[in-house]
Amino acid sequence: MGDLLLVRHGETEWSRSGRHTGRTDVPLTEHGREEARRLAPLVRSHRIGAAFVSPLQRARETAALIGVRDARVDADLCEWDYGGYEGVTTVEIQRERPDWFLFTDGVAPGPPDHPGESPEQVGARADRMLGKVDAALANTEGVVLLIAHGHFLRVLTARRLGLPPQHGALFQLATGALGRLGTEHGRPVVAGWNVRMPE
Repeated sequence: MGDLLLVRHGETEWSRSGRHTGRTDVPLTEHGREEARRLAPLVRSHRIGAAFVSPLQRARETAALIGVRDARVDADLCEWDYGGYEGVTTVEIQRERPDWFLFTDGVAPGPPDHPGESPEQVGARADRMLGKVDAALANTEGVVLLIAHGHFLRVLTARRLGLPPQHGALFQLATGALGRLGTEHGRPVVAGWNVRMPE
């Protein structure tokens, strides 16, 4: 296994206010664009063998701003489908469900086009994506870059490390930040996390 770089998109209005932003296609704020631009030197310091990006505009714009023009768009990189909690903050949810925690409790059902996903469903999607990552790593000498979303990348990290999806809760990832998953003695490890260029 080679290294896997994970980039969370820059800030949006919804991420700034803490609203769960799954499939709602909100753009970056100007601050979010600057966060993405600051990541460019960090990404350029690696030889990118393959890159994948979520189809949502906040991820695609982040990819463009860090100078990645040939990333393959992959729907498996979409953010967690929050169903009935789309656009709602954790504080608002916990007014009705005081002990609610996304990574263990999942979400309330949503409309037919966005019914919501359980932690296990997000984990299965992360496993599919990791299969594509491994295929790309087998055919390149560089690292594989994923540009996507906070909660999804946290679950993907847990799965890469052999942990259940719920353990994604352990890997907080800020907007406009980079993580690197590598190996030590043939086993996957976190080699860098929440890396950002100073402002």
